[in-house]
Amino acid sequence: MLHDLIAQYGPALVFLNVLAGSLGLPVPAMPALVLFGAMAAMHPGSIGEQVAPVLGLSIVATLIGDSVWFLAGRLYGGNTLKTLCKLSLSRDTCVKKTERFFGRWGVRVLAIAKFVPGLSIVSVPMAGAMGTPYRQFVGFDGIGAALWSGTGLLIGVLFAPQIDMMLAGASRLGRFAAVVVVVLLLLYATYRWQRRRQLIKKLANARITVDDLYRAMTNKPPPVIFDIRSAEKRKLDPYIIPGSLFADERQLDEIIEKYPLDQKLVIYCSCPNEISAAWMAKKLAEAGYVDVLPLLGGIDAWRDAGRTLESLQVMSHSEVPVNITPKPV
Repeated sequence: MLHDLIAQYGPALVFLNVLAGSLGLPVPAMPALVLFGAMAAMHPGSIGEQVAPVLGLSIVATLIGDSVWFLAGRLYGGNTLKTLCKLSLSRDTCVKKTERFFGRWGVRVLAIAKFVPGLSIVSVPMAGAMGTPYRQFVGFDGIGAALWSGTGLLIGVLFAPQIDMMLAGASRLGRFAAVVVVVLLLLYATYRWQRRRQLIKKLANARITVDDLYRAMTNKPPPVIFDIRSAEKRKLDPYIIPGSLFADERQLDEIIEKYPLDQKLVIYCSCPNEISAAWMAKKLAEAGYVDVLPLLGGIDAWRDAGRTLESLQVMSHSEVPVNITPKPV
């Protein structure tokens, strides 16, 4: 029965599965390709002849879904990335890592993005936001789609006997096997969501508001304000809170060496829930800083409150003023 279903509807099911995954729906597409490859190896006469068309359909489905995200990035820029950051079950820092990865390799990263969890869903709209020509995007994304789809089909062909044994075992269990798979997927998603929620709740009270920061900036000495957005985010939104210094949460030792432990530090980013800023504040507090807080709402909250921003287009990094005198060596 499974053979007849795949022979008749297999290409259409693979196309819809890959399209849904490419659009960002929580549907794993690789298993469909692996299963079709295995069935093609076990039934070369009826299903095997459909491998090439299925490969083409998978590439087309990927390009359609990715083009939607590319267009969203082109039209809405950094707001698309913020939406992805909000919807992601991963920490905001994971999204930030993919932004840096794209910044290092550019649109070429699309050739291997499908093989790196989380990279594709961020790098595709970023390509649009960064102004990548659509023809260039399709070229590299098409290469990546072909490599990814071909790998899935090849895995199915190579491990057809083992997959056949798994299918036989699943058929003996009947609908119970499908229920177990669905339950496991739901439990995994719930676990990831709950971890994220607990982290946000834990850090909810350890923040400084826009108004409090504005008042603190008039003190002597004023707080040191760190902008920890990725370079790619700053290209999409080339503005900073006045007096901000660029910092990298991966280089905390430089901050610890430069600033005394009693210096007031404020950290901001641009992702919803400020997880990156909160994580960095937590690490600095563990290093001994007694007054370090992330900015509630990040730079967007500062902008929404009508506070002044400085443009990076007219102010280079070297011109950003240093708020305090570094502690003596």
